[in-house]
Amino acid sequence: MISQDIRKVAPELDPLRMGMGWTVDELAQPQIMIESTFGDSHPGSAHLMGLVDEACAGTRKEGGRPARYFTTDICDGMAQGHDGINYSLASRDMIANMIEIHAGATPFDGAVFVSSCDKGVPAHLMGIGRVNTPCVLVTGGVMDAGPDLLTLEQVGIYSAQYQRGEITEDKLTYYKHNACPSCGACSFMGTASTMQVMGETLGLMLPGSALMPATCEDLKTVAFKAGQQAVRLAKMGLKPRDIVTMKSFENAIMVHAAISGSSNSLLHIPTIAHEFGIELDAEMFDRLHRGAHYLLDIRPAGRWPAQYFYYAGGVPRVMEEIKAFLHLDVMTITGKTLGENLEDLKKDGFYDKCDEYCAKVGLKWQDIIRPFDQAIGTDGAIAILKGNLAPEGAAIKHTACPKEMFKATLRARPFDSEEEALDAVLTRKIQPGDAVFIRYEGPRGSGMPEMFYTSEAISSDKELGKSVALITDGRFSGASTGPAIGHVSPEAADGGPIALVELDDIIEIDIPNRVLAIVGVAGEPKTPEEMEAILAERRKNWQPKPAKYPSGVLKLFSEHAVSPMKGGYMK
Repeated sequence: MISQDIRKVAPELDPLRMGMGWTVDELAQPQIMIESTFGDSHPGSAHLMGLVDEACAGTRKEGGRPARYFTTDICDGMAQGHDGINYSLASRDMIANMIEIHAGATPFDGAVFVSSCDKGVPAHLMGIGRVNTPCVLVTGGVMDAGPDLLTLEQVGIYSAQYQRGEITEDKLTYYKHNACPSCGACSFMGTASTMQVMGETLGLMLPGSALMPATCEDLKTVAFKAGQQAVRLAKMGLKPRDIVTMKSFENAIMVHAAISGSSNSLLHIPTIAHEFGIELDAEMFDRLHRGAHYLLDIRPAGRWPAQYFYYAGGVPRVMEEIKAFLHLDVMTITGKTLGENLEDLKKDGFYDKCDEYCAKVGLKWQDIIRPFDQAIGTDGAIAILKGNLAPEGAAIKHTACPKEMFKATLRARPFDSEEEALDAVLTRKIQPGDAVFIRYEGPRGSGMPEMFYTSEAISSDKELGKSVALITDGRFSGASTGPAIGHVSPEAADGGPIALVELDDIIEIDIPNRVLAIVGVAGEPKTPEEMEAILAERRKNWQPKPAKYPSGVLKLFSEHAVSPMKGGYMK
């Protein structure tokens, strides 16, 4: 094993490890890195030490020696409303960098990765692909819902209602104080929940372990078993790149369509694939989502909190319903194929236990995960739009978009920051039929923050929510709803057409035909040839904005980040 090879060439290693309590016998055991995002940073990571301890215990039980490493992630929710959100996407790449450093500076024979949230899970999946050490991913699950099934994504709506004078401050305070009653990822199918699901669909987690309730005792058992399996994988020499292939990513995207996963997956999945040496493009999402059955009745697009996902059977139940469209021969960290894992779960009584959980909340699994022939929708969840406004593409989660906005012609209202746009929405300067643009918020512009507050201010307004689009080179929260189009590429900071949009340009949105285009000027329609000439003239007069960050990590990120449509990672 590599740990024993390193001992031979680094004579200081043994005494240094013995200095922190390792025994002579432990030095010769398989050495397993237990990497987590534990920290008092947010509910998604504050509880992870318990899972780390279980993974360590499982490692020891199987004859391995665990070593704990930590790089704490940040919370997008806590970062909202101020410049802290600009650090969010960059943090993903920095966590992955630290995993490389931890694993590279002192190589291990295997690893367990423990994380829960928006950037922690994608970062761990990136790190897994990059260091390629035999490993198991454990995700920290999802928090419980509050009173009357209150969940955090609703607070943004209530906040906008309060600012418009529609509810009292006391009512808003009640919602804020009761929306997060436990640790775990936020209880809706946002980015954190989606990426937990993606970890299992890629074959890197124990079957049925994604998105379990964080308060569930079953999760501790999973972490213990993960420690054991990491030792077994180290002895087998089965590495992540032996498991994860293009077929694995196709499976993940099909499951993403079935669960109406977060649009942020279009940033994370291509980036993770890149770390595995596999190149994906946004068109793959569009192609695989077309005609895909959307089955999951979980918020923000559905009725139930995300803790119910596990009650209904989780990822395996979804896979059973779309089995005909999956590659069942892909390898997984169990050492078995996906198809073999699904059969084993049936034999082991996995679904019987899930049915018991469902019964306790008065539901059947079909109320939460629809059978394939009773799908909520039949065209997936994500569409990639293109046109002279987004030559490289833009993304919309159409399952969260009102049908009235699937085809629309709107007036452009461009803003160069979210703060200006949000103020215009809340003060009712935005009118039905407007297309609100927020630009210079892409990876190279400001780190690609979420436009969550503006999207919620629009979607929570009964009039604007069905008549106004929000278009940005930034991104959206996985909780965002409404006609929200993000990831517009090329971004404004790179001189993309979104930087050239002017007041009262006519904007065409056509989701069925995947079109996002500027089709007129000052309210007057133009031919495609005329628009091309107009944009060429505007481009001559365009000047790039000064760099928003003259120093620090965001300067580094903005200088090296690729296009949103490629994943926004640092090259």
